Amino acid sequence: MIELEAGDVQAEVSAVDGGRIARLVIAGFDLLVTSGPSTTPLHWGCYPMVPWAGRLRHGRFEHEGRTIAMPIDMPPNAIHGTGYTSAWEVRDQGIDFVELDVGLEWPLGGRAHQHLQLTPDALVCVLTAIAGHDSMPVTLGWHPWFVKPVSDHLVFDAYYPCDDEQIPTGELAPPPERPWDHCFVGPSLPLELVYANGLRVSVESDCDHWVVYDQRSYATCVEPQSGPPNALDMGRAQVLQPGEMLQRTMTVRWQR
Repeated sequence: MIELEAGDVQAEVSAVDGGRIARLVIAGFDLLVTSGPSTTPLHWGCYPMVPWAGRLRHGRFEHEGRTIAMPIDMPPNAIHGTGYTSAWEVRDQGIDFVELDVGLEWPLGGRAHQHLQLTPDALVCVLTAIAGHDSMPVTLGWHPWFVKPVSDHLVFDAYYPCDDEQIPTGELAPPPERPWDHCFVGPSLPLELVYANGLRVSVESDCDHWVVYDQRSYATCVEPQSGPPNALDMGRAQVLQPGEMLQRTMTVRWQR
């Protein structure tokens, strides 16, 4: 486990568990759901989603005349890319930062890189996907499992309705009542979680899509993504030519 520290804030990063932030502790308060004996890789910490974010219908998409098939890890779909189950390599680290790298485990190759920087009032996460010898469609994102707040400000202009396989249909509509497991656009900033100890946590990103999952009693997930779920199958992903890259940033910021 890689330990980072900035003032009274500590973070633990597990390179072998999908390059994820395993713990984020602010003045003794654990902000993230941590791993237990029966916890699956989907359900703890804060992990990068690459080379796609969210569900991929039946784990399949077409690219340049090829049918690409990925393992089904949330039947009947694939979900959240391959990075969150891969073992990442540590490229550099210091007391308050770490850089990680991984080869993407799918037929189109390429690599992903993370730079995680801890400060006394924020955690800045930069995720980059780089195409290899082949072009590749890609969406990027993060999946933080925040412990359940006492209140929040999660307001959006619109959401993507889903079909019976929880795949967006493509059109937009006014947001439904909660609880949610949906993708949204048009956030009313700041997107904020409030805790009983007075901690206020905001999630900022240059991503233009946000998935919110708040159906668990113990957690709320606020997930910035560079495109909607199933973007690779819908033709909504950015296509990188060989050697090109896509980079996005997420900042988790707190006030006490």
